[in-house]
Amino acid sequence: MTDNAQKTAHCALCEVEPPKRSCLTKKGKGPTDCPTLTRQSVVKAANQAYENPEILEFARQASIQEAECYANRDQKPYVLQPSKTRIVEVAEFAKKMEYKRLGLAFCLGLMNEAKTVSEIFEAWGFEMVSVICKAGRTSKKAVLGLEDDELIRRGSDESACNPVFQAELLNHENTEFNILLGLCVGHDSLFFQHAKAPTTVLAVKDRVTGHNPLAAVYGASMYYQRIKVPGI
Repeated sequence: MTDNAQKTAHCALCEVEPPKRSCLTKKGKGPTDCPTLTRQSVVKAANQAYENPEILEFARQASIQEAECYANRDQKPYVLQPSKTRIVEVAEFAKKMEYKRLGLAFCLGLMNEAKTVSEIFEAWGFEMVSVICKAGRTSKKAVLGLEDDELIRRGSDESACNPVFQAELLNHENTEFNILLGLCVGHDSLFFQHAKAPTTVLAVKDRVTGHNPLAAVYGASMYYQRIKVPGI
């Protein structure tokens, strides 16, 4: 059967026990929509990307970094022992890739955190270029065409978040690796579309949970049940 004739992939609903999954072991199993088993042509095409030396080295170092985030890997049998925070992991990966100049695109709501983040990376020896979301003072009304009732603070000429400018500024500053800190949903997507350098995310915005969106996911069966009932 051809790839297109197979069911739509939906790994999130896979009920095969993880150690027995086809994506984790050569003789593993998978449901009828398992992309590892039914999308081999796509896997083959995707893996051709690693023939590019730059992509291969980036992926290789990312996998090495992944392993190094666990301690005591020489123990047998091995039980996962995570040992490094996300910010340390980002710094170590950037060192592995021999990057010198990092870009930090951050939200106004995390300006205090951005200062600390910048100081941390500078302590690791990186040259930092940072840009806040409101840089450029682009008008929501004049440029984006928003009406007054669509503004946060009605009756004002509110500045828009401008992720395109953030990305283009970091392009202009020739950053080698970019870090996102708390950009809004959608704004982060625009940044990814326009940034030339590879980009990672240190933290995402969640105004309710202190920028920990998984809190709502973990509570979806109890205190956050409402998120499963749109419109209420």
